[in-house]
Amino acid sequence: MTTIVTILTPNYADWETALLNAAARSYYGIQTLFASPDGEEVVSSGGLRVMPQLAVADIDVSTVDAVLVNGGSIWSTPAAPDVNVVLKSAAAAGKTVGGICDGVIALARAGLLDDIDHTANGPESLPDTGYKGVARYRDQPQAVLAGKIVTAPGTAPVSFMGAVFESLGLRNNDLDFYLGLYGAEHHAKV
Repeated sequence: MTTIVTILTPNYADWETALLNAAARSYYGIQTLFASPDGEEVVSSGGLRVMPQLAVADIDVSTVDAVLVNGGSIWSTPAAPDVNVVLKSAAAAGKTVGGICDGVIALARAGLLDDIDHTANGPESLPDTGYKGVARYRDQPQAVLAGKIVTAPGTAPVSFMGAVFESLGLRNNDLDFYLGLYGAEHHAKV
């Protein structure tokens, strides 16, 4: 069974991977797991409480197909958890590794963005990570899929979902149809 793990932190941005995890579990039958830095309950910026199944240190990349880093305010602070080992291990094992919003900062810190095309909340959101991929930054509103690495600004949960599913080999006409439905809202005048 395909398994994805989403890393959540205190004050995580609950909307960024909600659609992805719901579609993964309900439509694709993917096992969705959640991890927090210490395996303890986390509360989102919207007040949603999640009791994860794992601590980050307990993620066994040999048993999962994707490790995703949900955005949240902690990633741009000194209190950000160190997830480098699990992200590097997952990438080295050929697993999908994704980050959305400030979750992309964790991928940059792990050195995963130095040599690939990627995006984030803005070019100014990554330089303090020490990464060397500035020339490969793509200033665009949609997610970027580069091999098995997926990055997206926080405003792109739909294209992030699509890129993660594509990286897992699940791109099909149904997915394209639903991505079109979700994306149609951005073409309407309000």
